Amino acid sequence: MTDRQRRYPVGAELLQEGVHFRIWAPDKKVELVFHGEGAGDPIEMTAEEQGYFSAHCREAAAGTLYRYRLDGGESYPDPASRYQPEGPHGPSCVVDPSFDWSDRQWRGIGREGQVIYEMHIGTYTKEGSWAAAAEQLPSLAELGITVVEVMPVADFPGRFGWGYDGVNHFAPTRLYGEPADMRRFVDRAHSLGLGVLLDVVYNHFGPEGNYLERFSLDYYSPEQMNVWGKEINFDGKNCGPVRDFFIANGAYWIEEYHLDGLRFDATHAMFDKSPEHILGCITERARQAGGGRSVLMVAENESQEVRCLHPKEQGGFGMDAVWNDDFHHSVHVALTGYHDAYYSEYYGSPQELVSGAKWGYLYQGQRYFWHGKRRGTPTIGISPSCFINYTQNHDQVGNSAWGIRLHQLTNPASLRAMTALLLLSPQTPMIFQGQEFSASTPFLFFSDLSPEISRQVHAGRIEFLKQFTNIDSPEVIVTIDKPYNLDTYIRSRLDPGERERNGKCYALYRDLIKLRREDPVFSAAFSCHIEGAVLGGAGLLLRYFLGDQQRLLLFNLGREMHLAPAPEPMLAPPEGERWEVLWTSERIEYGGSGTPKLETDKFWRLQGHAAVALIPVPNGDKDDDGNARHPVKF
Repeated sequence: MTDRQRRYPVGAELLQEGVHFRIWAPDKKVELVFHGEGAGDPIEMTAEEQGYFSAHCREAAAGTLYRYRLDGGESYPDPASRYQPEGPHGPSCVVDPSFDWSDRQWRGIGREGQVIYEMHIGTYTKEGSWAAAAEQLPSLAELGITVVEVMPVADFPGRFGWGYDGVNHFAPTRLYGEPADMRRFVDRAHSLGLGVLLDVVYNHFGPEGNYLERFSLDYYSPEQMNVWGKEINFDGKNCGPVRDFFIANGAYWIEEYHLDGLRFDATHAMFDKSPEHILGCITERARQAGGGRSVLMVAENESQEVRCLHPKEQGGFGMDAVWNDDFHHSVHVALTGYHDAYYSEYYGSPQELVSGAKWGYLYQGQRYFWHGKRRGTPTIGISPSCFINYTQNHDQVGNSAWGIRLHQLTNPASLRAMTALLLLSPQTPMIFQGQEFSASTPFLFFSDLSPEISRQVHAGRIEFLKQFTNIDSPEVIVTIDKPYNLDTYIRSRLDPGERERNGKCYALYRDLIKLRREDPVFSAAFSCHIEGAVLGGAGLLLRYFLGDQQRLLLFNLGREMHLAPAPEPMLAPPEGERWEVLWTSERIEYGGSGTPKLETDKFWRLQGHAAVALIPVPNGDKDDDGNARHPVKF
């Protein structure tokens, strides 16, 4: 039999006979050391070009445990290990990637029409496992979610963590189950019509359990640091194998785990002066790995560079979408009145919300005083669907002092109205786990590293939080949960039973997602022409034009207003028609108080702390009983 060619440049890969091992360790002598019962003698690996070493062991198989011994000294786990059953400090394990997939007809996901759900596997259920999370997927499909975005799973030390300190980029953490459990999760999601994105961290490695420098100092840029540690060497000496490591990693998740795309963490901290930026290379290879499946590539980019979205031939990275912090920050200020640190760059005004719906980013090159420099790039010509909007995410909830969720910081009526803005805007909405049922559990920052590093992490977190001046005092700081305490992690676990107990909130999200999916205008909002207007100090409108169809959204985040006169042309219905209520945030089933007549003989009414969706219907369009005919009911 002829052994198949390797799929990736590094790691242990099963062949028809045995296992092929390959590692990059320039200027080293490398031996393959086996662990466990029946472990044989070390095997001296064969040196190849560019500093690679390889060995083919016919006796090895799936489940074989191994390490690499360097220069006859210490042995270390494989930096490209596919599984670390004992964690990053333990031996690496050979994994059989074969799996009985049932998703052969799955064609992947595109950008338009998606509703994304951000999930942390360890806290989404009490069990904190792939299997337990998979049991909850039917509920997400029923809600109307179309894509699950999973926070990072590359293995990291300790009993719990957010996942952003990963050190084994090819190895899904043992904390949530075995690699096959992750595959089962993805397969189950696809069977329900749900896509799965994976959050990947390519801007740094975690501070513990990272043995890369034992193999080569060239994994990092010399003397260059970002906010999390040493910068990865994407453009310096011997950067080729480093680049190949990350390019292969992106393709690996798409090919071997059938993922539908990647979300790249903090791309603004990935520095590369190469002719082809590493992000563009990873994106291109990941799309190839998808084969006939459509792949969705998403960037977090604090600098707000639309270069992420431009095609390669225009000097871009060829991605599909970007996270939009501007929307979150403006909404947060509008709902809470909080105006400190980076929130000080936003008013939370109606005009900001209108501009966000029309243009995506609010900062497109203006001076951002909090950073002391200009921020953002123009978004003209960029589809609204490229911007992922959210009112909560892991960062904005978890990086506050006490992990408090938004519904605990504002009044319910205004939050219902803003939820309508999130889910009916032309941008792509994202929901953070538990948001759909007003989870009472916080989402705290938790990280279980060695005692010394844990103390450093906690101290660094306190310094970060001091940017919020209300926190910068001893009596407040002492109340902040320590990230290394087990209780901090346990308190962050969701209670799925709240989905039923908080049914009014859940019904709000379910109905709005249904309206977004089934209404012919809102479902195509990304291709609509949109006009907006400010109505008083706290009100605004958005009007959607799609061919001969129109919709009108009214929002009021303040007290009730009576517009008299009302010299705003966007309030006028199309000729020969009148406005009829299609949906309102003040429905009794959402916990609202009902909606009065909006247009009277004396004034236009904007109900306080409410949102209303209106549809034009022909004058005189009534049923046999003389009642207004609702063409669509949501």
